[in-house]
Amino acid sequence: MAKLVFSMNQSLDGYVDHDAFAPDGDLFRHFIDEARGQAASLYGRRMYEVMRYWDDDDPGWSDDEKAFAEAWRAMPKWVASRTLTSVGPNAELLGRDLATAVATLKGAVDGEIEVAGPNLAWTLTKLGMIDEYRIYLHPVVLGRGRPYFAGPRPRLHLTSMDRMSGDVVRLSYTPV
Repeated sequence: MAKLVFSMNQSLDGYVDHDAFAPDGDLFRHFIDEARGQAASLYGRRMYEVMRYWDDDDPGWSDDEKAFAEAWRAMPKWVASRTLTSVGPNAELLGRDLATAVATLKGAVDGEIEVAGPNLAWTLTKLGMIDEYRIYLHPVVLGRGRPYFAGPRPRLHLTSMDRMSGDVVRLSYTPV
């Protein structure tokens, strides 16, 4: 059975604005390894549209960016959307009944399924389906953006705390 993990970079004041800050080289390589080790990804529409950037090669990419694109493209992806009618390579749209679709995925996939996007995570949190929350806490204060917890704040138990590259800390929590 798969484990659903909601994992994102976050500012000190709780926002996940990918345009406002980015991981440094060491942390980016960590994310490459994470992508290589994940069984699949589950995206909300907005985050999927952001990540579609990795579908097309860019001649200016670094070796790390090429490695991430390769790992991302290889990973099966499911997209929860009420508006999209099609998705790109190695991706599928989920049906309208999100709870049933995700429960089916959890039963059919072995390993870790990354949950990407705070709105999708909010819905899955309400359904009690997220098994772990990973916050990559950056020393940045934004004062705006999308909050990591877009909806209900689940009761959580800290399971690990790891210093990543630079001043970034990864906090891992499981629901209580």
